[in-house]
Amino acid sequence: MSMTKKSRIFTICLFIFFILIAAITLLPLALLAVSSLRPGSDLMRYGLNFSIDWANANLNEYKMLFSGQNAYFIWYKNSLIITVVQVGLALFLSACVGYGFAMYDFKGKNILFLCVLLVMMVPTEVILLPLYRLIVKMKLINNMWGIILPYLVVPMLVFFFRQYLSGIPKDFLDAARVDGCTEYGIFFKIMIPLMKPSFAAMGIYQGMQSWNNFLWPMVVTNSIDKITLPVGLQSLLSPYGNNYDILIAGSCFAIIPILILFICFQRYFIEGMTAGGVKG
Repeated sequence: MSMTKKSRIFTICLFIFFILIAAITLLPLALLAVSSLRPGSDLMRYGLNFSIDWANANLNEYKMLFSGQNAYFIWYKNSLIITVVQVGLALFLSACVGYGFAMYDFKGKNILFLCVLLVMMVPTEVILLPLYRLIVKMKLINNMWGIILPYLVVPMLVFFFRQYLSGIPKDFLDAARVDGCTEYGIFFKIMIPLMKPSFAAMGIYQGMQSWNNFLWPMVVTNSIDKITLPVGLQSLLSPYGNNYDILIAGSCFAIIPILILFICFQRYFIEGMTAGGVKG
């Protein structure tokens, strides 16, 4: 068998393999979409499955969702605001820190970066209590900023930006300084345009983390009009009753922002992830 034929067979097998992986990945989403067309009583009786009587399929759950008789879109608005603010600030501040680690030499640099790596290894649950006490002292309980502040500088993002920027030659900085550009000008006019792929990759990553964050918003908020979407959807399941009608339809609608985020930045995503993984 010639090498060309072997290569073609390998490509076909690889293509089939990735199609299967994509199908397995999309299966839960398809199951969720089909289940949202069924009454909540059917979900209680039969669970999540593809067995559906299409003659009785309807959009009543979505009509109930948009009727305004529940707090779903208040939770949705809270999550959108928190995600947009948190992602924007986290990307900018983490990029500034990563830029400092990558492009400047200063005393204690390696020790500080080691601290960043150590913080990455600490689960949120370990620091939950001291973090909660800090937020209480700052009087930010049941406040949007109480959710946002602990995630303004994200160790994972700092590490990624540092790795990405380490692959950019420092000649850019030297040439800009010779031309009279300030340090702030170098960062905003030269480095940020070069970092677009990394911003896109980390924007998707941090967007998903912020949008799906459940534990910390649940701890910090205590009123129905302040909670985020994941916490609100979880509140629909209680010992006193389960509102599956809103839960399933609301879960389907909750996927839309993440899909839009990925579609908008997918052209940069692979480039940014690859560069951040191999440079430095």
